[in-house]
Amino acid sequence: LSFFFTRLKDDDSGDHDQNEENNTQKDSEKEKNDREKPQSTTKRKAVVPGPAEHPLQYNYTFWYSRRTPGRPTSSQSYEQNIKQIGTFASVEQFWRFYSHMVRPGDLTGHSDFHLFKEGIKPMWEDDANKNGGKWIIRLRKGLASRCWENLILAMLGEQFMVGEEICGAVVSVRFQEDIISIWNKTASDQATTARIRDTLRRVLNLPPNTIMEYKTHTDSIK
Repeated sequence: LSFFFTRLKDDDSGDHDQNEENNTQKDSEKEKNDREKPQSTTKRKAVVPGPAEHPLQYNYTFWYSRRTPGRPTSSQSYEQNIKQIGTFASVEQFWRFYSHMVRPGDLTGHSDFHLFKEGIKPMWEDDANKNGGKWIIRLRKGLASRCWENLILAMLGEQFMVGEEICGAVVSVRFQEDIISIWNKTASDQATTARIRDTLRRVLNLPPNTIMEYKTHTDSIK
């Protein structure tokens, strides 16, 4: 599947750019209309693969957050600060979002991209995350874009082979370093966390001396 992702990106002739601009315009008009509707009546249309598209095993949502460093973050202010970019259901829909997004290495300040299964918020308190944890890898500057791409392609391509354990992935851009992490549902399942660690080493092609830290979300909350 990762091979297919790469091919699909290379074969992208740009024919859809015009359609995309029109779609973006329609989307922003739709969003405006949705915002003006009372919350209770807004029904989100299910995201499905288009005709002849290659469906992913799960739908995923991209999120973005940015905050002022040094200011304490309550979970409430964090939730207000996190913005949904969009949800996709197929390989083609993923590339449509991804090809227009800034690469993590070009982000400034204190910014994060999150890619989580649809329906799971990138927050410790979410039901899917609360008993889980994350593998954390700290990267020197200049590596985030490549590592992030390799990580999310491995996740979308189901390379971790841990059933439904994977919740999502995060890249965090900081001043001195960048951090990538992958979140899973069950922190106490050591066989799963070990398999995720080994797959991470492989897909990110990490040097043997790379420090990898596993942190449970309950520890993060403390």
